[in-house]
Amino acid sequence: MTMGLSPRRHATGAAALAASLGLLLSGCSGEEGGSGGDLSAPGPEVLENLDAPVEVEFWHSMDATNGQVLDGLIEDFNAQNEGRIEVTGSFQGDYDTALANHRAAIQQGETAELVMVFDLGTQFMIDTGQTVPAQEFLDADGYDTSSIEGALLNYFTVDGQLRSFPFNNSTPLMYVNRDAFEEAGLDPDAPPATLAEIREAAERLTVRDDDGNVVRYGFGASVYGWFIEQFMARAGVPYCDGANGRSARATEVLFDDPKVVETVEWWKDMIEDGLAVQIGRNTADGQAAFTSGRAAMTLESTGSLGGFIEQSDFEVGAGYFPLVEEGDPGGSIIGGASLWINGEGHTEQEVRASWEFVQFLLTPESQSVWHAGTGYLAVNTEGYEGEEARARAEEFPQFAVAADQLADSRIDENTAGCMMGVMSEARAAAEEGWETALTSDTPAAEAMSAAADGLDTSIEEYNASVE
Repeated sequence: MTMGLSPRRHATGAAALAASLGLLLSGCSGEEGGSGGDLSAPGPEVLENLDAPVEVEFWHSMDATNGQVLDGLIEDFNAQNEGRIEVTGSFQGDYDTALANHRAAIQQGETAELVMVFDLGTQFMIDTGQTVPAQEFLDADGYDTSSIEGALLNYFTVDGQLRSFPFNNSTPLMYVNRDAFEEAGLDPDAPPATLAEIREAAERLTVRDDDGNVVRYGFGASVYGWFIEQFMARAGVPYCDGANGRSARATEVLFDDPKVVETVEWWKDMIEDGLAVQIGRNTADGQAAFTSGRAAMTLESTGSLGGFIEQSDFEVGAGYFPLVEEGDPGGSIIGGASLWINGEGHTEQEVRASWEFVQFLLTPESQSVWHAGTGYLAVNTEGYEGEEARARAEEFPQFAVAADQLADSRIDENTAGCMMGVMSEARAAAEEGWETALTSDTPAAEAMSAAADGLDTSIEEYNASVE
C-alpha cells in the first residue's frame, strides 16, 4: 500500500491552464475580479431550525490511500452532524485538472461549496473573487490559530489576511539509503546538509563494477521546479519580484539568481563526473531510482516517505532539504494544497456548513488521523500528539523530520513563496531551463535567464487581465 504520494502537476496541462486563466478573469467584475457578491462569513445561527441537512459538495484531488483516509474523515463528520450537514466528496483528478474543472464551474456559475486547490493556484483563486477569505471566518468566530503550523499560515496569508485553509501540505526532504551510508562508513543520522557535502558523500557512496560502470550513484533526483523554489527559500532569496509578490503584484521571476545558477552548475558537474544519475523531469523516475537502490540519496516530498519505506529493500533515512552552501538562512517552502470556501452563488447555510466541516478537519483528532494515514504534515501541530500520529512516529521516526524542518524554518516573504497568477507556467519554465543546462552546452546562467525572460509576456498578460 503506497501512502502519502502527492498529486503532481502535468506539464502538458500547466502551461495551457496558465495561458487561459486571464480569459476567465477578464470576464469577471467586482473588486478582486469576482462578481462582487457578499463574501462575508455567516454565524452559526444560520444552521438553526433546519428543515433538511445542508449539502456541501467538496471537490478534491485525493485518490488511492489518501482518498480513503479523506473519505473516512468525511464519514465521521457526517455521522456527527446527521440531519444537520451532509458532505459529499468528489474526486476531480490531479491538481491541474481540478483547478481547470473549478475554472469551468465558475464560468457556468455552478461551483462546489468547498474546493481543494494546490499552492500554485493561490493568486488565481484570490483574483477570481469567488471565495470567502479564510480570515473572515477566523475573525467572526474568534478562531484560535495558535496551534496551526506557522509556516503554513505564512504561505496562505496575503495582504495580512489568511485567504484559504492549509490542509494537505508537505515539504521536500533529503532521503538517504541508510544501508549504503553505513557500508560507505558514513553516518546516516547526519545526512549531508549542503551541496558540497552531498558531493563529498556521493564520492564515497558511488559504486562501480570492474569495467568502471556505475552500479550505484551517490545521488539522483528529478528535475522538479518545486526544488528550485526550495533552494531559493533556503538561501533567503525571492523567487519573483515585489517581495515574492507579497508587497506588490509580481512582474518577473528571479530564478536566474546566482544561487540557482550555482545549484544547476553543481547538478551538471555531478552528472558529468558520474556521481549522480540523470533523471529528467519525471518525478516517478526519481522515486524509482531511489527505491531500486540506483541512487543512494534523493530529494522528494514528505508525501513520498510512506511509499519509500514500503517500497525499498533497505532502511530509509531522512534529513533536511540541503542548503546551497553553508551559512544560508535555511527557510522552507511548503507544497500541497489548501481549502477554499466558495461564497459567490451559495447560501449562507452552505457557506457556514463548509466552515463547520473545515473546522472538523483542522482538529487535532482529525489531523492525527490524516498525518498518520497519508504522511502529509499535521496542519494542527497538536495532531502530532494524537494516538494515530504517535503510533506512526514510533514505528517510523523519519516522519518527525518534516515537522522539525518547518519548525526551524525562518518565517518571511522568501519562505512564504511567490504569489503569482502564472506559477504553474513559471515552474514548468524553470524546469525547462534547468534541463536545457543539464543536457546541452548552454551555460546554466544563460539557460535560466532565457527561461525567466520567456515568462515576461505571460505575466504581463495575466496582470493586465486583473488590473
